[in-house]
Amino acid sequence: MSISALALRLKGWRNQLPLIWLLARQELVDRHKGSIIGKAWTLIAPLINILVFVLVFSKIMGARLEGFGAEIDQYTYSIYLIAGILAWTAFAKSLSSITNLFSEHANLITKVKVSLKALPLSVLLAEAVIYTISMGFFAVFLWWIDFPISVWWLGVPLVFALQLAFTYSLGLLLAVLAVYLKDIKEAVAVLLPVWFWTTPIVYVSDILPDGVIGLMRYNPLFQLIDAYRDLIMYQRLPGLVGLAGMVLLSVVLVATALWLLKRTERDLRDCL
Repeated sequence: MSISALALRLKGWRNQLPLIWLLARQELVDRHKGSIIGKAWTLIAPLINILVFVLVFSKIMGARLEGFGAEIDQYTYSIYLIAGILAWTAFAKSLSSITNLFSEHANLITKVKVSLKALPLSVLLAEAVIYTISMGFFAVFLWWIDFPISVWWLGVPLVFALQLAFTYSLGLLLAVLAVYLKDIKEAVAVLLPVWFWTTPIVYVSDILPDGVIGLMRYNPLFQLIDAYRDLIMYQRLPGLVGLAGMVLLSVVLVATALWLLKRTERDLRDCL
């Protein structure tokens, strides 16, 4: 690709930024549309989730993982759970929304010259805002219980960026297919809970047989959530081989999605 062609492509994406930001804001507003306190739920909902995980699993159920010191052990399962479930929630909500994105914005797509490649970014941007707020409350909780927040936290945004790239790649591919195959929407709704339970989010992977853990390592979300826990809980470098595999998988998926979109975009707009 020539420099001039690259400049034109970058300019095209830049022209889409106001629309992406507007759609991201609308995505956040629509989640609590009709509620009395409106936008405040963007802050309240993540806070309530953190408090539920802490109070229910640490205080009421007394669930814990040993090995972090007597004062912190009572909260270790909550830390383990929160580190995984915040990432999963961001992924699952984004993937579900992007899969249905073209159908839900059919009126916009057929009337406005909007880039179909850029449209999923609005969902990712909205979910990134929610994830950032949730992680902020999580960090306050860790500070409150004197759990160390180390320099390894600087790796969390990098892992989350990789998660967004994977979500975009898979979501865009599914969004294109969902226009032609209506079963895709239903399949995603059914398979996401299966994917949740085949990922060590609410249970510890150590309880599983070695053969099962070996198979789970091919699960992209296993690699991502393991990386978050390495950085946040164990304060160590995540497994780079698994993350490198995630990068490769994301590249393959996005290349496939963009190729398919390029081949079918005109028909796709007509189908909508």
